[in-house]
Amino acid sequence: MSQLVVRNIEPEIVEALKQRAAAANISAEEQHRRLLREALGKTRKLTFMEALMTMPNVGRDEDFARDYDQTMRPDPFADL
Repeated sequence: MSQLVVRNIEPEIVEALKQRAAAANISAEEQHRRLLREALGKTRKLTFMEALMTMPNVGRDEDFARDYDQTMRPDPFADL
């Protein structure tokens, strides 16, 4: 594995990193690795279920119900 040294980081950034690491019960170094992976790592595609779960829960089921009483439109290609 490679090593990375980052210099001249603002103290408030270092403190925020330490606080986030403490909240996750991990070291600041591990938190730093995770942030780098998240920011620069290969993004994976969402599964179909994950994509569905990102959709907002708006409207009611009745809003999307079909109206079977409507007459069908004529087929525009029927006479071709």
